[in-house]
Amino acid sequence: MSQREEALRRTEKEIVAEKAATLGRAGERLEAALRLVAELRRALEQAPEGAPRALALASYRRARTRALEARHTLIIQREAIGLRNHRLVDQQFPEPPALD
Repeated sequence: MSQREEALRRTEKEIVAEKAATLGRAGERLEAALRLVAELRRALEQAPEGAPRALALASYRRARTRALEARHTLIIQREAIGLRNHRLVDQQFPEPPALD
């Protein structure tokens, strides 16, 4: 194997490793976002009516929006590495419900 071929092989290996690392980070961000949504949903369920509930609902909605964005980013990262079936994402990271 020539030096040029070896350099190309190493570069391709680094690219694959970086894609995998990026995908992993996207998954970790989504997991954290979903944990926060779950915490805020529990807080919302316990919030008294009136202003406290309105504040809790607003916090939940903001966190849900961030979680949906993180989920979208994960799907984009998956597609970037050639994964087109997102059924596992749907199963492992379901969208948090919109609440009123």
